[in-house]
Amino acid sequence: MAEGGGKTGKTDDKPDFARGIPAGDLPEGAMIEGTLGEDKVLLLRRDGAVTAIGARCTHLGAPLAKGIVAEGEIRCPWHHARFSLETGEAVGAPAFAPLPCYRAEERDGRITVTGRREAASRPEGAEPAKAPPGKVVIIGGGAGGHACAEWLARAGHGAAVTLVSDDPDPPYDRTFCSKQYLSGKAPREKTMLAPDGFYGGEGPRLLRDRVVSLDLGAEEIVTAGGERLAYDALVIATGAAPQKPDLPGFDRPEVHTLRSLKDADALIAAAEKARSVAVVGASFIGLEVAAAMIAREKSVTVVAPDAVPLAKVLGEAVGRFVQGLHEEKGVTFRLGRKVEGFDGTALTLDDGSRIEADLVVLGTGVSPRVDLAAAAGLALAQKDDGGGIAVDAHLATSAPGIYAIGDVASYPDPRSGRPLRVEHWVHAQRQGQHVARTLLGETAPFTETPFFWSGHYATSLRYVGHAGSAEEPRIEGEVGKGDFAVTYREDGRDAALATCKRDTRSLEVEAAWDREARAAV
Repeated sequence: MAEGGGKTGKTDDKPDFARGIPAGDLPEGAMIEGTLGEDKVLLLRRDGAVTAIGARCTHLGAPLAKGIVAEGEIRCPWHHARFSLETGEAVGAPAFAPLPCYRAEERDGRITVTGRREAASRPEGAEPAKAPPGKVVIIGGGAGGHACAEWLARAGHGAAVTLVSDDPDPPYDRTFCSKQYLSGKAPREKTMLAPDGFYGGEGPRLLRDRVVSLDLGAEEIVTAGGERLAYDALVIATGAAPQKPDLPGFDRPEVHTLRSLKDADALIAAAEKARSVAVVGASFIGLEVAAAMIAREKSVTVVAPDAVPLAKVLGEAVGRFVQGLHEEKGVTFRLGRKVEGFDGTALTLDDGSRIEADLVVLGTGVSPRVDLAAAAGLALAQKDDGGGIAVDAHLATSAPGIYAIGDVASYPDPRSGRPLRVEHWVHAQRQGQHVARTLLGETAPFTETPFFWSGHYATSLRYVGHAGSAEEPRIEGEVGKGDFAVTYREDGRDAALATCKRDTRSLEVEAAWDREARAAV
């Protein structure tokens, strides 16, 4: 990929697009990042045409020049957000804000950027809608609930939306709770998903309350505060709740779970007084908490029954690599051991040994919150299929006008043909956006490939697809050096891919599986 423009004037080794670059420096398929005044701008040539858009993802600032272009969209290399090249619109979470768009001219063998052009203000396909969505009630202010409300608001229907949440905080980025915020690298205000004032005025209404029942006959929800809210469409985004093993001492105040921003606040406060931290469970959340506590200069021990952390999901080789990352930073692992109790000063293990800890964090999994759906008589998925609320290819439940999204939804995976319930932040957001588009008249089924990322100190892992196990992985690269792509197969097909330092491969496989899923429905 040619940077070019070396003779045209640069800022920080980036070409100045106001002065222009030789047209030959932007061959077909190339992307070049440069500047226009203080703006970072990306030039692309596709099918002969030159496009100029913002160069940094509006989610967390990733350089889009390191992403890929697929089917008229540019995909972010870090967290796989998608933007329309034509309009700049953020068409796929986790980004919501559009990219700025610019005017590019190719004349007399040079390409110049002359200024901004108007960007999109509404999602593609949302205008004109076949019909207004009516009254939309969303239960749950997490990833999926907010993404659904935000898309409807972008489409001009925010005033029709009420989001009911029993969380004391407005919608926030839950991934920060175990990563940037917990480790002290980001302030609390950076966790918020929407600007001040988004929920209010002409936008969606945020009702801080708890829904206690669904009245399907009256098409109303009932809250603990006594409100009855009528709906034309109801979106259940109740998420999942942390599992707390029934063990002696696990009800003590020194024992914490981590699901909400309030939980993170409590854990940060407890960590200020703690010297030694024990993490029970070598899950992704558990290990991210371990990394955050190391950043806060605590002594950390991880206890888990597994022989190798994350081996069931990532395989033994990648699991050992992740374990090594933590051990290099000082984390101690007690693997192959079960916890039998906590007395306030130490964990007791099944071999009779003790681990001193004045703070315990549980990373022992979550369970989908299906109580409301079950009480209302909605069809549930089988526990052997992961549980949750059963939905169809459009994420619709067994009751008319009711949808379920996120951690609580069990939907038909178009690639495997099996029911699938995943607990991924971005996937929940994309399901929320899909339901919003459905309410605006779109008829396509949900076909997004599952994706998540996990950070361990300076190392990030990407995972696309879904595999029921990590047996017989196909490894490319060198896992021990943190440069690899590992493919997991299921039923004779490639089902999932884990990568480290191979972001382009991750994006390309995700795009290919998206196309495969669309072709299957």
